[in-house]
Amino acid sequence: MDSKFHGHLPPLKRFRFMQQQQEEEDRAVASSILPAKKRKESRDPPLAVSATSTTYSLPAKKRVWAVQPDFFAHEPVSPPLDLNVEYKPPPAFAEETEAVKEDNDGDDVVGVDDDDDGIVCAICQSTDGDPSDPIVFCDGCDLMVHATCYGNPLVKAIPDDDWFCSQCLVSSSEAKKHGKSSSCCCLCPIKGGALKPTVDGRWAHIVCALLVPEVFFADAEGREGIDCSKVPKKRWEDKCYVCKSRSGCAVECSEPKCPLAFHVTCGLKEDLCIEYREGRKKDAIVAGFCKNHTELWEKQQQTGKFKIVAREERKK
Repeated sequence: MDSKFHGHLPPLKRFRFMQQQQEEEDRAVASSILPAKKRKESRDPPLAVSATSTTYSLPAKKRVWAVQPDFFAHEPVSPPLDLNVEYKPPPAFAEETEAVKEDNDGDDVVGVDDDDDGIVCAICQSTDGDPSDPIVFCDGCDLMVHATCYGNPLVKAIPDDDWFCSQCLVSSSEAKKHGKSSSCCCLCPIKGGALKPTVDGRWAHIVCALLVPEVFFADAEGREGIDCSKVPKKRWEDKCYVCKSRSGCAVECSEPKCPLAFHVTCGLKEDLCIEYREGRKKDAIVAGFCKNHTELWEKQQQTGKFKIVAREERKK
């Protein structure tokens, strides 16, 4: 196309025509550089990709069994999530979750049992222990006691070697004659526990000697030489309303006009209130209540208007 033809066109069309002509010349130069085969392919328009035709790089035999993927499924792969609706797992998944939870709960229970090692002082029923007052084990009967609760010889020094309680130190001849299992507290019908000999040749629980008012120790600090000679006859004759036995020594309820009495060990097992207080003249004050009056005393203690005093002081 010559310059005359260019002159008859409007300026804008003439500029576009010249620009198109220049692009065709540049394309012709670029295609001339390519080989003849590729030069022809570059002039042909690209073939439209068919959505239905798919090529596979599989052998002919396996290509027959290949399943063509469904890219145009009407249903989504996973249902849409609605964050405003509560998620409910399938029944099978829920059952599996419950089974796993039960297994974990069982593990937790085992863990609690592991933490509770069963180390309890046989006298004060406390699990607390520290280096200054440890819980010591008897190597003969596995008795567990605080050093201060048991007294001698533990209050003097904790042995580095084996330690045996008073009952385990009984001579072999006496053990064969009476039998260790037959040793029983003279103040209650309970066998075993933290026992020490009395001055009259019997055995008594340290806790019974502490909480029966008329019983005292010849050596209070070492808690040895238990003396029961001051116990009135009525205590030996009273029947324990808990175990229904007249064996041993029963402590009556401290509530006036209450006829009930009980052994110290029976009362402790029933969680009855038994309190030990030091008197003004280094005398011991012991107060014990039956079940009903224990509940009443606990309510009265919350008011702070009541206290335990000796009966002689109360009469004044």
